[in-house]
Amino acid sequence: MRSERRAQGRSQAWIAARVGCRRQTIIDLEAGRNVELNVLFGALAALGKGLGVVDARIDVERLHEVFRDED
Repeated sequence: MRSERRAQGRSQAWIAARVGCRRQTIIDLEAGRNVELNVLFGALAALGKGLGVVDARIDVERLHEVFRDED
């Protein structure tokens, strides 16, 4: 989060103003501390970013392929 914010030339105060939280909350977010999800999503949106949810489960056929016994 910090590196993207800096790459865009944005300040923590700028992000906080758009999210509607205190600058300290953005500091906490960048430090990896727990913050509310609405803060995380708001900060991402302020930077023009999003979060994708994907199905990361491996299918059974792929699992068999990975662990098959090659005698």
